[in-house]
Formats: sequence, structure tokens, C-alpha cells
Amino acid sequence: MKSSISRSVWVGALTVVAGLALLLSAGCQQAEMSNATYAPTASPRLVELGTAACIPCALMRPGLDELKSEYAGRLEIEVIDTLWNPQAKTRYNAPFCATQIYIATSGKELYRHVGYSSKSDILATWKKLGVDLSPPAGQR
Repeated sequence: MKSSISRSVWVGALTVVAGLALLLSAGCQQAEMSNATYAPTASPRLVELGTAACIPCALMRPGLDELKSEYAGRLEIEVIDTLWNPQAKTRYNAPFCATQIYIATSGKELYRHVGYSSKSDILATWKKLGVDLSPPAGQR
């Protein structure tokens, strides 16, 4: 009995912490864009900077993986774990986790967001930015 109570308390505490992390990250809707330009690419690119230890980052991962497979050839998704690649924070001027950087095919930064973004939020942002991610006419 003691073990199940401890487990319930632990799960409850983790749930509260996860909820607080989502609430805190939800308040960080925009981040200041950098004037940096990046290498041109064939497709628009989303760079996600975060760590596996960051709850919003971890919650975003399944949606990012889905986007990566569903939009292959139309959208590049780069997920950088800043715990293992800390210099990426400097390279992208992104001191906070989770940071998403939306980059045009020209390499120009279009927008950046700090905090949790769902798959549908990411797609809606691309649409607001005027980026068409629909498949070519012959593949619809």
C-alpha cells in the first residue's frame, strides 16, 4: 500500500510540474527575431532548439516527428538538443528552451517563438507567414 501511495503522489507531482511548465511557456509567445540569415535551402525550415529535459520540448517532439514525415520534401525540420550541442544557442541567438525559428528558403528568418507549439500551431504559423506547404498539384 505504501508503495502505491508514493507512486500516486509522484505521478501527481509530475503532472502539476508539467502543467506549470506548459502555463509558463505559453506566456512566452514571441521572441525577438535576430537579423541573422542562414544558408538557403530547397524547402522552408523550422529549427527547434531545446533539450530532452525540457518538458515543453519533450511534449513537442511527437508533433515535430509527424511534421518531419508528413511534410518531407516540402518542409525541413531540424531539432537541436542544446544540452548536447550548447553552441547552437549562440549560433541561433536562442537562450531559451523551447525556441522555434521559422526560416524561408532564402535563409531569411521569418519568425521565432519561445515555448510550447503544437503541430497545428506550427502549421498555422507557416500559413500566417504566407508559406504554402501543400503538395505540388500532381501529388494532391
